[in-house]
This record gives sequence, structure tokens and C-alpha cells, in this order.
Amino acid sequence: MNRDNDKGKTLLKRTLIIAFLSFCLIFALLVRLYYLEVIEGEKYKVLSDENRIATRVLIAPRGVVYDRNGSVLATNKQNFQALIIAEQTPSLDETLQRFKSIIPLNEAQEQKIRQEIRKNKRFVPVKMKGELSWDEVAALQLNAADMPGVVIDEGLERFYPLGAYSAHFLGYVGSVSQKEIDQEPMLAVPGFKVGKAGLEKVFEKKLRGQSGHIKLEVNAYGRVVKEIERQRGKEGEALVLSIDSRLQKVAQDAFEDHSGAAVVLDVHSGEILAFVSVPSFDPNLFSTGMSQNDWQALISNEKHPLTNKAVSGAYSPGSTFKVVVALAALQAGVISENTTFDCTGVFDLGDHKFHCWKHSGHGVLNVVGALKHSCDVFFYEAALKVGIDKIAQMARLLGLGSDLNIGFENASKGLIPDRQWKENRFKNKWLKGETVLAGIGQGYVLATPLQLAVMTARVVNGGYEIMPRFTKLTLKDKAQIKKLPINFENIEIVKKGMFDVVNDKEGTAKRARFDIGGLKMGGKTGTTQVRRISLKERKTGIIKDEDLAWHLRNHALFVGYAPHDFPKYAVAVVVEHGSSGSGVAAPIASKILQEALKLGI
Repeated sequence: MNRDNDKGKTLLKRTLIIAFLSFCLIFALLVRLYYLEVIEGEKYKVLSDENRIATRVLIAPRGVVYDRNGSVLATNKQNFQALIIAEQTPSLDETLQRFKSIIPLNEAQEQKIRQEIRKNKRFVPVKMKGELSWDEVAALQLNAADMPGVVIDEGLERFYPLGAYSAHFLGYVGSVSQKEIDQEPMLAVPGFKVGKAGLEKVFEKKLRGQSGHIKLEVNAYGRVVKEIERQRGKEGEALVLSIDSRLQKVAQDAFEDHSGAAVVLDVHSGEILAFVSVPSFDPNLFSTGMSQNDWQALISNEKHPLTNKAVSGAYSPGSTFKVVVALAALQAGVISENTTFDCTGVFDLGDHKFHCWKHSGHGVLNVVGALKHSCDVFFYEAALKVGIDKIAQMARLLGLGSDLNIGFENASKGLIPDRQWKENRFKNKWLKGETVLAGIGQGYVLATPLQLAVMTARVVNGGYEIMPRFTKLTLKDKAQIKKLPINFENIEIVKKGMFDVVNDKEGTAKRARFDIGGLKMGGKTGTTQVRRISLKERKTGIIKDEDLAWHLRNHALFVGYAPHDFPKYAVAVVVEHGSSGSGVAAPIASKILQEALKLGI
């Protein structure tokens, strides 16, 4: 009997324990439910909506770019592309075969399609072919029944009407890199393209505009059920450039098959009117997708069409630099307009001989005559008298040795050496022989075509510190242009020499002269060596440029302005391995300046 009572008590105790545990569990569940439904209810409602509603970014059209006259330089054009949705295709192989019978695909393109299908979910559209013509679209639609899963999508792509004429200043757009996405996660949108070079990159934020969005209801697998809301984005801002597309074409065509660069400036505002780097490339290839053959052709070209030579090409300025040396010497008072030196064809410095380009010599010349004849010996003498530090100071005042802040990546600062630079760079003292070489724009001295154009503009505008710009000058910007500490009388002396370079019967650029209703130009030629001439070669006869391989020929340079009496335009031309500044670069500059005067920009 006691045993039965004990069993009953044990059972009751266990029942009470189980009931208590059950009560605790239910109570905990009720508390948790209250917490989730009441306290955290709003949070999980939002999360639930996020699972049900997918928001996708709608890319806004990029802003249109115009030249100074309203001609379109960059716009957006309609683009049709063929997509395939794998889950709607009973047989991918058959669909691809039928598609290829209408629109050819090479093996690489087909493999890419298959790879993208394997990588994505089967309901995600995969691009088969872009840039479809109207005829191709019509053919695909006509055969749509035989190609289930193939759909036509309409979008926008960047288009450059001038093609290669605008490539180096406009740049191009391309797909977003992972680095760019890391810096700006909002860019992680399929098909989104951003400026990769040139002004497309400089003005990226302005041209991009504001993206819109579309809200879609999706199921648990991410498949779209229906569209809930659509908000279009705001198109990017329009951009009006200082470039004149008419002058741009003439300037680029003037180079014919040569390699090099040219920059044309308004000397009073700094507005860039033409900006040429040749050979060029078609920026539309980057928008639509470049073939491997096209890419190989670009990167294997010895004339480097992808390099923006106008700002990235750093060249010895040669005799164009004599403008700087002349001004530095005049400003320092070590020479005057009446100072003369006797050129015998050779200048002795210690036991080293420095030669003039004219072996028989030029005789007695003043600074105007030295500029006209481009006499090396005169500028050897002048450079030693003024010294490298004052030459460097004048060069920097005129815009050399700076990237000029136009925003382009890989823009070279060139190089304007002085005593301190050499001490820092080589831990050695500056030598007189190095000053002699700098006096004719060689040795360490390097400059870009853009810098040479700015140098010319600052001289002929009377010594005002204009800065190069791709947009039109505002009144506020104009008020900030400073007068440089250069005497106007010294500038006029140098301009006399530059006028004679072109217009005197003995000037080095006399073949480039013109007279348009009394309007004439001035300028300065330059020819720089890219190889060292040995003493043996000087004795036996220097090999003519035309007998050398192209890459061993001299660079040809010219800086000029027009009209002489009231300068408006400045131009700098560099022709890589063009052999002669007077024979090649000066005629190109002459064509450009004549066109600028005719257009009356």
C-alpha cells in the first residue's frame, strides 16, 4: 500500500514538473511572439516588404556635350540588343543555331553567352548581341516563333558624332571597374557606364545625372511578378565646350599621316579652340565593345594612338624655347635689343665645342636677328649671361613645368630644371654646359604641346597669366587673370623676332607665311634631336633624316600666333620625328591659323 502511495507521489511530482516546464516554454514563446509582433513588428514588416519588393536602378541618360557653336560632340543614341532567357528556351543549342543563321556569332561570342547563362539564374536575361540594325531587329522579330526565349531590348549608348576627331579631349565611357564600385557602391548597376578618360571623366558627376528607379514585386525565387512603381531619372547636365569642331577637323587633317599634337588657344581667355593628338582612335569602339583585333591594332601601333600627346607627350622644346631665354635675358637686363654676338658656327666652353645648326655661322646678330635665324650660338651666350635659375623662373611664369590644372590624368608637368632641381635629383652641382644646352631648349628641358601653346599665348597677349580651359570664360574667371611681371617693351622685342621668323625673306619659317587681308602671323620654329650625333659622324657627314628609320628622325616643332598686330590665337604644333620644324610643323600651324582667321572664332 505504501509502495502504491510512493508511486503516486512520484507521478504527481513528475506531472507538476512537466506542467511547469510546459508553462515556462509557452510563456517564453508568448513573450517572444509579443516582442516580434509588437516591439519589433515594424522592423520585420519592412524586411518582409524588402523580400517581396525589389528596387532596381534606372540609369539616367548622360548629358549631351556641345561645341562652342552648338554642334553635338557627344550624345546618346538608341541601341537595340538581343537577349536570351534560358528558362524559356526548350533547347539552348537549337536556339543558338537558329540565331546564328540570322546574325553571325563567332566561337568566342557563343562561348561567352553559354558562360553567362551558366553563371546566372535561368530566368536572368543574358546579352547575345548588341548594336543591332533595324534590319537585324526585323529579321529576329520575324523569326521569333522559332527562337523561344530570345527577346529584343532597347536602351541608350554613348555616341560621338566626330569619332576620332574628338577622342583625345572628350575621352570615352566604359563599364564600371570593381575599384570604382568599391569607392561608390551605387555604381554596381548592370550596364552602367562611366567616363574613363578625357572630359567624360573630368565632368563625370555633372554628365551622369541622377538615376531613377523601378519597384518590382518578386516571388521567393527572385522572379518578377509585376511592376509596382517607376520613377525616371534626371538626365545629366549639358556641357558646352570652347572647342570649335570646324577648326578641330582642319587642325587634325593638317597632320595627314604624321604623328604628333597641336593645341590652339584664345590668347586672352585661355579657351581651347582645338586640341589634337594624332593618330587618334574611334571612341565609339569603347562604348559598343571593342574586338580583340581592334584592341591589338591600337596597342601595337608604333605611333601610340591611345596616348594623349597634347598633354602626356613631354618633348624637348628645342628652339621654340629661345623665346623664353630671350625674355629672361631681356628682363634681367643682361642683354638689350642692341646687344650682339658673333656666331662663327661653333661656341667654345672649356675644351668642349657646341655647334650652331648653321655650320658656317650666322655672323653678328642681335636678339631679333637671332630669333629670326634661330641662331644657337647667340642663345648659348645669352643663356650663360642670364643663368639657369632666371631662365627657369621665366619658363615657369609662362606656364612651363606645370600640368596647368585641366584635370586630365597622366598629364605631364614637363621639366624645367634649375640648380636646386639638379642638387635634389642627382646630388651634383649644375654645370655651365647644361646651361648652354638649356639655352636652346635641349638637355633636361621638357615641355608638352599644351604648355607651349600657353607659353606663346602669355607672351603675345602682353604678359597675362591665362590658364587653358575647355569651357567658356566667365566674367568671374576673367577678373582673376593676373598681369605677369614682364615688361611690355621686352615682349614687343621678342614679338619682332617672331614676326621676322615667318615674314622676313631670311626667316626660318618663311614658307609658312600668309597674308589674309593684311593679317599675318608670327612664330618660332624648333627641331630637336632624338639621337646623339657622334664626333665621327660630324667629321664624316651627318646622316640625313630621310635616310634614318622613322623613330630616329628629329622632332619638328612650331609655336605661332595670329594676327600679329592684335594677337587672338596661339598655336603649338609638335610633329614626332617630323625632321624639320620649318618644313613640316610650321606649314601645319599656318593652315590652322589661317582657318581660325577665316572662321573668325
